[in-house]
Amino acid sequence: MKILIGLLSCLFSITSYSQTANQPNIFIITTDGFRWKEVFNGADSVIINDPKYVSDTALLNQIFWDDDLEIRRRKLMPFVWQTVKKQGTLYGNRNYENNVSVVNPYRFSYAGYNEILTGFADPARIANRKKWNNNENLLEFLNNQPGYKNKVAAFASWNLFEYILNNQQGNFYLNCGYEAIEHDSLTDTEVLANLVQRSAVNDQEHTRNDMLTFVTAKEYIQAKHPKVVFVGFGETDEFAHSGKYDEYLQSAHLFDEFIAQLWYLVNKDPFYKNNTSFIITTDHGRGNKAGNWFKHGLFTSGSSNTWLMTLGPLFETKGELTGSGEIFNDQLAQTIARSLGFNFTPLHPVGDPLTLSTAARR
Repeated sequence: MKILIGLLSCLFSITSYSQTANQPNIFIITTDGFRWKEVFNGADSVIINDPKYVSDTALLNQIFWDDDLEIRRRKLMPFVWQTVKKQGTLYGNRNYENNVSVVNPYRFSYAGYNEILTGFADPARIANRKKWNNNENLLEFLNNQPGYKNKVAAFASWNLFEYILNNQQGNFYLNCGYEAIEHDSLTDTEVLANLVQRSAVNDQEHTRNDMLTFVTAKEYIQAKHPKVVFVGFGETDEFAHSGKYDEYLQSAHLFDEFIAQLWYLVNKDPFYKNNTSFIITTDHGRGNKAGNWFKHGLFTSGSSNTWLMTLGPLFETKGELTGSGEIFNDQLAQTIARSLGFNFTPLHPVGDPLTLSTAARR
């Protein structure tokens, strides 16, 4: 009898795992304040040669510059232009009037992430402050849906995500800023990451090193297999505000590598393989000109200009879009919910879902 009960229990566990695994998985990945110009054009020819923003212009040119647009942007973001372009879709190349934009007028990070994750360009989000967000977010919503309960996790370099996601009650797993990694059965790598974070206590700012965020996310994903994952990187914005274009480009290049490694991870893991999609974007743009590229906000032209990439079976493959049109960041929350088979219905307004099927392929 004990053997029979054991076999039935094992069979039930396998069936439950299979049912959960068959439901689609989604990774939402962002990098803070990264301009559409670098995504689609590669390094800026003026800024890359300006010693005001670059410590070694000759070396940076060697690494990231080429007169050929295709080569230049591939140098900066090889995974995007070798894989996403072939297997996914890229939106937001304003050279073709293919626009992606934020709706909120403030064009800074709290307002931008709130817009992406709640679907609502809330006029009350007026500052980057440690203030609890009273808007329902997509991650909280998905964590309450069948098949996704306790299968949602978020990782971010910026410490304000605890407030943006209003995770006071710990409704889903969240690790942000220099917060210690805490869950059952830490891996050796997570233990080491905690030691590294503690050793940097005197250097801790509001934004954690992106590599630590990546390691934290990767280890958790491999060990726990969450079905909905948010990963928010922050160093592109940090180095831009510091006026360090060389570090800004290096951070973008590293961001591209993080996406590549996560894509490889999910496609070698049976839990994720052929059933996981990525949606990749940014929270706001930056100044359009060489003299204000490091700025963003209400009065900086270009700050509303963002971009979007999709990759995986939930989304159509259209490559780089060159047809005119415009989509908005507040549409992403409902788009993601619908792609997973749900209707996101919070008390606040939500942007309409996207079909993600417009314009022509390059």
